[in-house]
Amino acid sequence: MNRLNLSEWALRHPQMVLYLIVVLMLGGAVSFDRLGRAEDPDYTVKMMVVRTLWPGASAAQVEQQLTERIEKKLAELPSVDVLRTASRPGESLTIISLKDTSTKAEVAEAWRQVRKKLDDMRHTLPPGVQGPFPNDEFGDVQIKIFALTARDDKAGHGMGDLRREADKLARELRRVADVKKIELIGVQDEKIYIDVSPARLAAMGLVPTQVFDALQRQNAVAPAGQVETETDRVRLRVTGPFDSVEAIRETMLAVGGRSLRLGDVARVSRGLADPPQPRMRVAGRDAIGIGVVMAKGGNVIELGDNLSKTMERLRQDLPVGIDVHGVFDQPQIVKTSLNLFVRTLGEAMVIVLAVSFLSLGWRTGTVVALSIPLVLAITFIAMKAFGIDLQRISLGALVIALGLLVDDAIIAAEMMVVKMEQGWDRFKAATFAYTSTAFPMLTGTLITAAGFTPVGFARSGAGEYTISIFQVVTISLLVSWIVAVVFTPWLGYKLLDPARLRAIGEKHGGDIYDSPFYRRFRALVEWCLRHRWLVISATVGAFALSLAAFNTGVQKQFFPPASRPEIMVDIWLPQGASLKATEREVKRVEALLDKDENIASWSSYIGNGAPRFFLSLDQQLYADNFGQMVIVTRGLKERDAVKSRLEAAFGAADGSWSHLLLRVVRLENGPPIGYPVQFRVLGEDLAALRDNAEGVARAMRAHPGLSNVNFNWNDRVKSVRVEIDQARARALGVSSQDVALTLQGWLTGATVTQFRENDQLIDVVWRAGAGSGTGAAMEFADPRSLQRLPDLDIVSASGRHIPLAQLARLVPVLEEGLIWRRNRLPAITVQADIVGRMQPQTVAEQIDQSLGKLRADLPPGFRIEVGGAIEESAKGESSIKAVVPLMIVGVITLLMIQLQSISRTVMVLLTAPLGLIGVTLALLVFRAPYGFVANLGVIALMGMILRNSVILVDQIEQDEAAGKSSWEAIVGSTVRRFRPIVLTAAASVLAMIPLTRQVFWGPMAVAIMGGLMVATVLTCLFLPALYAAWFRVREPGADPVLKRRIPPLPARL
Repeated sequence: MNRLNLSEWALRHPQMVLYLIVVLMLGGAVSFDRLGRAEDPDYTVKMMVVRTLWPGASAAQVEQQLTERIEKKLAELPSVDVLRTASRPGESLTIISLKDTSTKAEVAEAWRQVRKKLDDMRHTLPPGVQGPFPNDEFGDVQIKIFALTARDDKAGHGMGDLRREADKLARELRRVADVKKIELIGVQDEKIYIDVSPARLAAMGLVPTQVFDALQRQNAVAPAGQVETETDRVRLRVTGPFDSVEAIRETMLAVGGRSLRLGDVARVSRGLADPPQPRMRVAGRDAIGIGVVMAKGGNVIELGDNLSKTMERLRQDLPVGIDVHGVFDQPQIVKTSLNLFVRTLGEAMVIVLAVSFLSLGWRTGTVVALSIPLVLAITFIAMKAFGIDLQRISLGALVIALGLLVDDAIIAAEMMVVKMEQGWDRFKAATFAYTSTAFPMLTGTLITAAGFTPVGFARSGAGEYTISIFQVVTISLLVSWIVAVVFTPWLGYKLLDPARLRAIGEKHGGDIYDSPFYRRFRALVEWCLRHRWLVISATVGAFALSLAAFNTGVQKQFFPPASRPEIMVDIWLPQGASLKATEREVKRVEALLDKDENIASWSSYIGNGAPRFFLSLDQQLYADNFGQMVIVTRGLKERDAVKSRLEAAFGAADGSWSHLLLRVVRLENGPPIGYPVQFRVLGEDLAALRDNAEGVARAMRAHPGLSNVNFNWNDRVKSVRVEIDQARARALGVSSQDVALTLQGWLTGATVTQFRENDQLIDVVWRAGAGSGTGAAMEFADPRSLQRLPDLDIVSASGRHIPLAQLARLVPVLEEGLIWRRNRLPAITVQADIVGRMQPQTVAEQIDQSLGKLRADLPPGFRIEVGGAIEESAKGESSIKAVVPLMIVGVITLLMIQLQSISRTVMVLLTAPLGLIGVTLALLVFRAPYGFVANLGVIALMGMILRNSVILVDQIEQDEAAGKSSWEAIVGSTVRRFRPIVLTAAASVLAMIPLTRQVFWGPMAVAIMGGLMVATVLTCLFLPALYAAWFRVREPGADPVLKRRIPPLPARL
């Protein structure tokens, strides 16, 4: 039975083939239009933050009683990789990071288990603890952020007004298609404050609990019953609950038989939370942000246009004096990236077409050219079917695939041309490629795709981020083979001119390889065979030199920086600083940015980090002493100029910024890392921990490639210990709890009741005030200062008013303000930024080597770990290495299926690593770093090399089977395969040129280009020499008796 020949089937069903071409092209166009658009691929952030509050507890108490218990319980979960905790006075933060190998389904289950564990242990926490409160919504990227601000101070719009308008806008924006959710940023809770003078309260004989009771009773909502009539049920409603601030002010108090208005003894006012909450500022004014999260699979460009139109319509209805600002606009970034991709793809197509037309002629070049849009169209259909969006990784993968997908078409078209030049008719020539090269091409295609399997099956964050390289390249390669064996023969049958090609062949006496060029190349191949050991030795020597140069001269990196116009400014004050102090410093930085023409806009975040407007953002959590600014510049040159100007200003000789820890950074691609160079010191004793961390810091400060060396925590904070005279307190009928609650109420405020306004519950807060005068003319000054503490009023059980100084002694002390732990051990991270051209991994390795003596002198139980880029890179590389054996088995299996020979398979495999010669040379010449993305390119490069090798070896085997001598089979096959090998390599290499200009893909493109160029030369010269040496092939003319080689080993094992 004859084996199915797909090329023959296509030629016998031309109408069907034409129909398929039209349908697939239309389907591809529609699929491309409907593919989701995003900046980054869908990515699972495997992190949860658990926040637990214990008001009044010190950092040490929080660490021992809260953090330790929570860590111990969560450490039972097998999916947890790292537990990082921060213990502050009154607050515990637990950051849970899951193992990189966790899948999406496993992540969801892990978070369910975390919540279950937290619920199970809740009853074991000390009384007064609030929480734990888990939050795992860190993966949502806000694709567009708007902000509302008051135009000026005269506009009369406070933060409460802005929140109410933002709520209305959010309700309308939520209705736009593809919107997943809306988040408000920088919202300040409103409060109603009752400020009362402790001294005045004592003089009038009032006890705070009397006021509390009166307010709570009047504001209560209680059922008043109902009346049943013959026809209706009538419910009774009792008035009294507060409906305005004035109603609270008019509350009557009974004191010694007299009735007093609350407004006569206290000032009642409406304001914002004090101390303030984390806030947002835009264009130098307080703002409320509106962040939009897109639903999965949405088109970010289309959604951005719809949001802009909706906001433009809603803007008209805003009150006069409220402005809307665009803070972040990811749709515009994606639109720019897509335009860049289209331009890059267009450039790559022009290059590939130029290679085809210049080397094959316009008719053959047209056959190859027409296959490109067909392959891309089918690829888009498959991407739509598998849910692969157009984003940073898949767009780059398409450009990489473009240089590969023409290989099969070039091989098929070139084979047709050769056979027509030899005098074959169109039908026979078009179908011959299938019988001679279809399956070697399929094997080569599958081997190339197998080279990308480590990307597709790597179970890590970096692997998940880059998986679409494997998906898109594999799809396009498989599609390219189908097009090469079904559609390319049909196109060649229609377009190629047999008479013209036959005439070209006749010029060379029927042998097209008898031209001067091929004669010279044939002589070169024969020279390599005669001097096989010299060629092999030179190649092995070059490979050894490249290994040494790669390990010593090529710098390493994790992921390249992002080519975005934003820069981030981190502002850290000493531990214990207030939010007001942080706001003051943020305003100083804002003043540096004012009227800078290089800056398009900026936004500031006080007490918290910026929202996740970019997938790889290293989000900072709640901290009163932290502020962050995001500056959007007008371009990449302007970005670097602004960064340099700010760094110069912060390093001013007058020391005006020396009390702050300031950091100016560009955005980074890949999983978030933070500081690129990090070393962790872990141990139980805090004093020894600080000493050893300082030793690491000295080593880092001594390195010229580092700047801004700092600790993630090390400061002690100011505190006042209230030492109560317990005997005197008992005699006066006062307990320690009474003192603590009273101080809390006077200084921070005690919530008495809640004012209900529409859908808001506004706390009514009682706190200390001071005043002179009465009634409306009463003026208040803030008594909440350290100087006034001794005078604060404590009320005993008998109603007696006692100054705090009579009960206690106030002692200023220093205590821990923050304690970071990692996997249940206190840990200080010493971190720094890079200066100069050195890569973080290179610097970290050098410093790590210098810490040998410090490690040897560490106390028992202490250790120093490397973090930052080198740690994350190791995770990504280990996940790749774990899949490499699977790739090797797959490649060997494919080779065995095609070659049916262990010896030939081993020989072909030996050519795979030789691409490293060109990789190292290219990286050194272009001074490009070797990172995770370039690593993927090198692994894939091995598949490309094996593809050419297996086709050449298979051709040699076919010639030997046809009766040619082994010498002639090697030389003749190499000469005949030279043009398709060089053309496919040239197409792949030259198609990478547009990618070299891109920051993200540049190192990978350089590595593939250099490796493939050298590998192509070695395939044509080294592989024949290796084959001849492997099988001890002799030149027939050298020994007239031996016309065929006498193999020492069986040809097939």
